[in-house]
Amino acid sequence: MSSASDYVPPKVWVWNKPNGGRFANINRPVAGPTHDKELPVGKHPLQLYSLGTPNGQKVTIMLEELLARGHKGAEYDAWLIRIGEGEQFGSGFVAVNPNSKIPALVDRSGAKPIRIFESGAMLLHLAEKFGEFLPKDVAGRAECLSWLFWQMGSAPYLGGGFGHFYAYAPFKIEYAIDRFAMETKRQLDVLERRLGETPYLAGDDYTIADIAVWPWYGGLSKGLLYGAGEFLAVHEYKNVNRWADAIGARPAVKRGRIVNRLQGDPAMQLRERHDASDFELRTEDKLAAAAN
Repeated sequence: MSSASDYVPPKVWVWNKPNGGRFANINRPVAGPTHDKELPVGKHPLQLYSLGTPNGQKVTIMLEELLARGHKGAEYDAWLIRIGEGEQFGSGFVAVNPNSKIPALVDRSGAKPIRIFESGAMLLHLAEKFGEFLPKDVAGRAECLSWLFWQMGSAPYLGGGFGHFYAYAPFKIEYAIDRFAMETKRQLDVLERRLGETPYLAGDDYTIADIAVWPWYGGLSKGLLYGAGEFLAVHEYKNVNRWADAIGARPAVKRGRIVNRLQGDPAMQLRERHDASDFELRTEDKLAAAAN
């Protein structure tokens, strides 16, 4: 590999070598399926195909919150998609999500199945379907959706940018780490200022904006992402930490965070979820540990 100082981009880029680093095998410059594989279908109205990454956690947290509010129609099967093994490139998954990224959701509650891809779209679909976690007044809705879309636009700088170069790249590049650390700190400051004004991102109430942002920036503020808490001095963001703690204490968040999870303490992994009873083997103290 060339060093950071002597690389000169070719006139036309060609994909002719592995790009190195963790997750290198899931990256390619073309779309579409690589193999035929149908997706399983369970008994519930909602079928989720996912992995317990921050993007995946958004949807399982939302579904658990809806169930906690008594919406039986939010019952779901959460099927594990092992992205390291290329399962997101199977024909069935690509038919639901042509972008081949987790999560993917199929709503089978109506006469015709509806596919939803992109986690923000799933949160909005579920909020509108069940009338929860989305303000009904025009101004409140606009504020909520602004923060939801802020997260969708900002997270790539945190994940694919800072997280990749800080934790996963095959060698450290000072310029790249500095560039994305600066942007990540700026985003934390955006949240810090907003959460100094209101308890939650959209105002006084917990909404899909918080559900979208918490797995990424709440996890970062608690030192759960990339082992970068000290590097980014996350303890300085007092309002973000207050908000992260409040959300992390919610029982539905504790449940949703462990669904489809493959990393960390095995006791904090519920690899697939097909019934509420699947959580019963997890004791309350273990669920509490999942939020810390």
